[in-house]
Amino acid sequence: MPAIHDVDRGEQRRALAMSTVAFTVCFAVWTIFSIIGISIRKELGLSETQFGLLVGTPILTGSLIRVVLGIWTDRYGGRVVFTATMLAAAVATFLLSHATTYTQMLVAALGVGIAGGSFAVGVAYVSRWYPAGKQGTALGIFGAGNVGSAVTKFLAPFVLVAFGWQMVAQVWAAALVVMAAIFWFTTSDDPIHAERRRTGEHPKSAWLELEPLKNVQVWRFAIYYFFVFGAFVALALWLPQYLINVYGLNIKTAGMIAAFFSVPASLFRAYGGHLSDVYGARRVLYWTFLVAIGATFVLSYPPTDYVVHGVNGPIAFHLEMGLVGFTVTVFVLGFFMALGKAAVYKHIPVYYPDHVGSVGGLVGMIGGLGGFILPILFGVLLDLTGLWTSCFMALFLLVSGALVWMHIAVRQMEREAGGETLARLPELPEMQGMPEPVATPKASGAVLTDWRPEDPEFWAKTGRAIARRNLWLSIPALLLSFAIWQVWSVVVAKLPLVGFTYTTDQLFWLAALPGISGATLRIFYSFMVPIFGGRLWTTLTTWSLVIPALGIGYAVQNPDTPYVVLLILALLCGFGGGNFSSSMANISFFFPKAEKGNALALNAGLGNLGVSVVQFVVPLVITAGVFGWLGGDPAMVKGQGGAAPLWLQNAGFVFVPFIVLSAFASWFGMNDIADAKASFAEQAVIFRRAHNWIMCWLYTGTFGSFIGYSAGFPLLAKALFPDVNALQFAFLGPLVGALSRSGSGWLADKYGGARVTMVAFVLMMVGVSGVLWFIGIKDQSGAFWGFFASFLLLFFATGVGNASTFQMIPAIMTKEMTRLMPDADAEARRRQAEKESAAITGFTAAIAAFGAFFIPKGYGTSITLTGGPEAALWAFLIFYVSCLVLTWAVYTRKGGLLHDVERAKRGAAIHPAAAE
Repeated sequence: MPAIHDVDRGEQRRALAMSTVAFTVCFAVWTIFSIIGISIRKELGLSETQFGLLVGTPILTGSLIRVVLGIWTDRYGGRVVFTATMLAAAVATFLLSHATTYTQMLVAALGVGIAGGSFAVGVAYVSRWYPAGKQGTALGIFGAGNVGSAVTKFLAPFVLVAFGWQMVAQVWAAALVVMAAIFWFTTSDDPIHAERRRTGEHPKSAWLELEPLKNVQVWRFAIYYFFVFGAFVALALWLPQYLINVYGLNIKTAGMIAAFFSVPASLFRAYGGHLSDVYGARRVLYWTFLVAIGATFVLSYPPTDYVVHGVNGPIAFHLEMGLVGFTVTVFVLGFFMALGKAAVYKHIPVYYPDHVGSVGGLVGMIGGLGGFILPILFGVLLDLTGLWTSCFMALFLLVSGALVWMHIAVRQMEREAGGETLARLPELPEMQGMPEPVATPKASGAVLTDWRPEDPEFWAKTGRAIARRNLWLSIPALLLSFAIWQVWSVVVAKLPLVGFTYTTDQLFWLAALPGISGATLRIFYSFMVPIFGGRLWTTLTTWSLVIPALGIGYAVQNPDTPYVVLLILALLCGFGGGNFSSSMANISFFFPKAEKGNALALNAGLGNLGVSVVQFVVPLVITAGVFGWLGGDPAMVKGQGGAAPLWLQNAGFVFVPFIVLSAFASWFGMNDIADAKASFAEQAVIFRRAHNWIMCWLYTGTFGSFIGYSAGFPLLAKALFPDVNALQFAFLGPLVGALSRSGSGWLADKYGGARVTMVAFVLMMVGVSGVLWFIGIKDQSGAFWGFFASFLLLFFATGVGNASTFQMIPAIMTKEMTRLMPDADAEARRRQAEKESAAITGFTAAIAAFGAFFIPKGYGTSITLTGGPEAALWAFLIFYVSCLVLTWAVYTRKGGLLHDVERAKRGAAIHPAAAE
């Protein structure tokens, strides 16, 4: 067998990527009955038990066939078996569209289930490309193909409503054929199979492949997968009809919320693989089972009326879980199921490297049987008890038994061992008695173990190209993050046109909430890169943008969507705002000091353009059906030329393909730096620095204003000048702010950051005064253009101030270290100044981002209380005065901290530490 670390990295990554995409398509087909089964049930008049059997039949086939397909993969190679599996499933899925009776559909469903067997093929194929220390993460990424269930729930309802369930089957069959061809022509044989063909070695007998299955611990291990995977599949199939019957939703909305369970239960499987590699699978499984017990207990509680006989008479009250609580709870359950699935499969390629197909197939078969048995059980329990929540009662008992069984086994193993024997025991008791894993080198091109950017020779020969590649992959991810963060600033202005009847204050809440959630997340995201690695964290946070993007696309199509759902989606858009802190922290590790400022300015400045992009692109795409029938029907709105179609859903949908491309590019193109470590305790010293809090105040005045005005301007302009289509100009403000920031750094270098900051605040005061003036004469001709020009001045000043305030931070801390560390040498003071400057940069960025909440909310509150936005603008003006006075008093006046530094005739220029 060739050494894993010697395989071609391009082929390795291509095998993982194509296997993941192929498994996603297969999983979408495997769960097709979760959507079309509802129409079939109505067409044939099926009972709940018959319906459960229909949706479970493909799961049965896909489970039972996994052992056979796993063995075939070990013998004949994953490339040929994976392709054949997809083609066979495609034939059965196409024939399903011609079935007319219940019996014919059951027979066709058996063939559709072949698609589910692809999991065993992919596990064996992918694991052969990676060393043991990386297989948990690799298989976690592959397992994220479970998201195919969400793909079906998102897309199938639209095809079904437009063309019927038969068209769904035909389209999904065609997708399998296309994917089979792509997989065959883009992948290579795995290293083991390629070596066998080169040497002429024959594969082992199928009976030898089955030998490990006699180990009873393997079967016990598979029971855990019965819950984490089997229950996931069962719920993915059962939730649409549960939501329709319990909460009275239509099939589109039910599919969207069911996907809210499926997406985290799929995508975060990659994260579970990483956690299992780092912290151990046993710990991950404990947390999975404990959280699942709590979630299923809450979900299993049926609607109940209570009457308490009190002193003053009966007290009656009702207990029932609402739609929002249900959605949040199943999201949490799905997230931890994803972690558990990865934890279970972490061990198979490590302890059975020569039998991954058969052992992985058995474990997958048992888990898949859960997806077959549990929906039938859910239907039977519903028929017997009449309680829709009975399905969660069954899951509560199942996961409780799994946890008790695992814990008893662990305790028994620990009692029988001690000292070195205990230390040598495997992570899970299920692995006791299995072969010891063979250590393999943890070599990976994605992890940079030798990174010396300050070494000129290393930087010129190797470092610069790698750093720039990571930078240019980070920029589009950050741009998309800013776009999703600010998408509500455009959407809220159009909601009344498509039938949403909200007050002005409610609309401003929707525009403001992404700001507060994004700012809050920044505080936590700042510390994530050293813990999880920039590559993994960038990929996960980019994937997280899909949730609000798709959610908005579906929610705005129905004016009856509850306001609380829109509020939740607005909060989830904060994922985009939080990404800034982790993105800047990640890029800062790649560049030497001489180029760090410019790299961070490019990352942040071009990322800021996402605000301008969303305000330019969204008004265009909502006027055209760019996604055809996949994007849903338009709303007819009144315009100057009569009624015109408006696809407001495109405001979310348009970013989804770019998010997916960026996430894949981040994972396959970015790197982690092995020694990029920093503890929270080392950085927490900044909370004792007065200048940290002063810079938070000043930077809130600059960047807080930039992001707040970006979020609030479209809706404010619409409210004040309803006859002007302000959305077509809204993108110009953020564009001016982003460009002025990128192009004004030299001013702070030449004249001093504090002095430039004072000029910026003066310009901002002039801008706010202009806005107030033109609001006062808004009924006069040309008032809008004066109003707009004043805002452009504000945006320009905020960009200049954004660059100059961050330029101040390293200068401040360099000066302070002389006072704080008088006995230290110059090198020690320099290192401490850099460390604290970086920490202050991240923290001030987090605090300032709250401006995205306070400015739009300030407008809304001012309009509600006084009838106009003037009170909020006067408050902003007073705040800028305080910033001006504070900058002068602390930094620029004679005797101020930076007075001498900024007026020095000599000395090195001070480069910005970062740029927002």
